[in-house]
Amino acid sequence: MTPGRDDGAGDEGPERTPDGRYIVVDGRRWRASDPAIPDALRAELVAELMRARRFVRTRGDEVRPFVHDAKVALGERGPEWWEPTEAGCRDRLAAAIRTLLRHRESSTICPSDAARIVGGEEWRDLMPIAREVAADLAGDGVVRVLSKGEEVDPAAARGPIRLAGGPALER
Repeated sequence: MTPGRDDGAGDEGPERTPDGRYIVVDGRRWRASDPAIPDALRAELVAELMRARRFVRTRGDEVRPFVHDAKVALGERGPEWWEPTEAGCRDRLAAAIRTLLRHRESSTICPSDAARIVGGEEWRDLMPIAREVAADLAGDGVVRVLSKGEEVDPAAARGPIRLAGGPALER
């Protein structure tokens, strides 16, 4: 285990500050990803972050928001993940939804995926907010809200919903 790292993972990684909130690279502190993100979802976010960084080289500044979304979803930018606020949770939920939809391309996501990224073990408490954020994104044309495969009005949707990329989702 790397000195200063106390996440129980046992794998080698960058040195962390004793509180685990920052990694140290070449003597410089950088905010660490939220350790409460489930591994499978973290892998998707990191994969999309790497893809977005490659896009910056080929597509330029137009795709920098993709990098920003992935870093906000991971908790590396924006409000601190260790002191969540409702506004911060909303920002991270929106960023997580956009990042997952870009990563999964033509498939749908469940709002609970974004809630698990932001809420950790208390993700269920974030579900009403995740649905509200999805409704806001639907109003902006970023997502389409589906129930049983059919597009529905987010305000009227009852039961499970899925989110698909909308016409305004930049890819």
